[in-house]
Amino acid sequence: MKKDVEGNSVEVKRRALELGFDAVGIASLEASAHAAELDQWLAAGYAGTMTYLYRQAEKRKHPARIMPDAKVAIVTLTNYFHGPDHPGLAPGVSPPPGKVAQYAWSADYHGVLGRRLERLAAVVREIAPGAKARCYVDAGPVPERELAQRAGLGWIGKNMMLIDPDRGSFTFIGVVLTDADLVPDLPFEADRCGTCRACLDACPTSALVAPAVLDARRCISYLTIEHAAEFGEAEQNLVGEWLFGCDVCQDVCPWNVRFARPTRDVELGVRSDVAEPDLTALLEENPESFQRRFGDTPFERPGVTGMRRNAVAVLVNRQRRP
Repeated sequence: MKKDVEGNSVEVKRRALELGFDAVGIASLEASAHAAELDQWLAAGYAGTMTYLYRQAEKRKHPARIMPDAKVAIVTLTNYFHGPDHPGLAPGVSPPPGKVAQYAWSADYHGVLGRRLERLAAVVREIAPGAKARCYVDAGPVPERELAQRAGLGWIGKNMMLIDPDRGSFTFIGVVLTDADLVPDLPFEADRCGTCRACLDACPTSALVAPAVLDARRCISYLTIEHAAEFGEAEQNLVGEWLFGCDVCQDVCPWNVRFARPTRDVELGVRSDVAEPDLTALLEENPESFQRRFGDTPFERPGVTGMRRNAVAVLVNRQRRP
C-alpha cells in the first residue's frame, strides 16, 4: 500500500510536468504556522479595502477546511518571466506606454492555469479512482505561498513572494486540493534571503514596512488593481509610472537577477497591446470596447473605470516631473 501511494505521488508529479508546469510538489494541510502574523497584519489595517481577506482568514489559517476531506495540496509553479527589460522602455515608442507588471503581459493567467490545473485534477482522478480534486488559481482562501513552501518549492522572501531557488519569483502558483492518498514532500526550511534588503530598499513607496510585512495601502500593485475608489492626491503620486501592478521588488531580487530565465510557455506569449498599452486610447475606452480588447487579460480586474483612473494618474505624474 505504501509503495502504491509513493508511486502515485511520483506519477502525479511526472504528469504535472508533462502538462507544462515548471515545478510541482505536494504539501500537507496542517494549520498555518503564520496564523498569528496574519491576525496581526489584518489588525494593523494593512489589507486596505481587501475585506475578503478578513472573511477568508480562518480557512487561510486552516487550509484543510477549504475542501471537505482534503488531505494534501498539489502545488505547481509556472514561470512567466519574459526578460529583464520592460518593453515600455524600448526607444522610439511615443508616447511611451505605462508600465505593466510582467504577469499581465499575456492572456489572463487564471484561464491558462485553470485549464491546465483541471487537466492535472483529471490525472489525479485517473491515478486514484474515486478521488476528489478541486483547483485554485489565485482565488479563494488558499494560502498559496505557504503551501508552496511546504511542498518544497521555495521560501517566502522579505517581499512576501515565493522564491524558487532555481527560477526566482516570477512564477504563478496553482493548487489542486485532493483527498487522494499522496505523500507530502519535505518543506523548504531554509531562508536564503540572508541579510539582503534589496527589495525593501528599492520599493518606491516604502510599502514593505519590515521584512515580510507589506502595507498594501502603499503598494502600487494594490492601488492599481485592488483599490476600487478614485485616487486621492497622495495615492496618485504613489503610482508613479505604473499603469498596472509593479515589479520593482522582484526586479532587484538577486535570485531573479541571477536565475530568472524567459518562459517558453506558448500560452503565455507577450501581447503588445497589454504589455505596451496606449494611455490615450485607454482614456477613450467605453465598457464595451474595453471588454472586447481586454476581457481575457488581467486588466479586467480593475475594469475600464480602474484602468482609466490609472492612466490619468500616470499622465499627471509625467506632467509633474521636472
